[in-house]
Amino acid sequence: MAGKAKLWRDRVILVAVVWAIWALITTFVVQPFRIPSASMENTLQIGDRILVNKITPRFGEVKRGDVVVFKDPGDWTQPVPSGNAVFGAIRKVAEVTHLSASGSHLVKRVVGVGGDKVSCEGLGNKLKVNGVEVDEPYLKSGVQPCAEKFSITVPDNKVWVMGDNRSDSADSRFHDDGTGKLGSVPLSDITGKGLAVVWPIGNVSGGHNAEEAFAKVPAAK
Repeated sequence: MAGKAKLWRDRVILVAVVWAIWALITTFVVQPFRIPSASMENTLQIGDRILVNKITPRFGEVKRGDVVVFKDPGDWTQPVPSGNAVFGAIRKVAEVTHLSASGSHLVKRVVGVGGDKVSCEGLGNKLKVNGVEVDEPYLKSGVQPCAEKFSITVPDNKVWVMGDNRSDSADSRFHDDGTGKLGSVPLSDITGKGLAVVWPIGNVSGGHNAEEAFAKVPAAK
């Protein structure tokens, strides 16, 4: 009996240690998230499970082209009003829900950092950052870089984010007031930088960050 009791005690301790290690890893190193919407297609598919590097926001630099997961800055995960004149084609808010935690997160791509001027002349035109046109190879095939004309300046300590599936992404554009202040996401809200898709097996992939697409963009003045 004593031997069985010791065996069960050892198993309980082992499980507790494993859970403690997992909790530490997901709190400080990497964290899994699930993709439930189409806003980042074809880079990320509905149902994909991604791992997010949580070290970068704490000790590194978030750069243009990075895919990031961030906490809802304020009602971003609420249904998109069907009567919105500018973004009537946007059908749903792109969000990412953590596998175990409550609360809402979203996933988008950073296209502007603090001080950047992000603009577009509308349909048929490319996105511009600090006056330089950006070729965006990650955009979903057939999707325009932007459907609306806008020009904003990203506030310091914030980033401007957009989905790769621009016509189905309620991103910074949708939530802004035309100045860049309301639509930009605080760096403090960023949970981490996308590392890789780890599930399903057929979608396993990495290298979704695209800093090279912004290589010709000068620093903000």
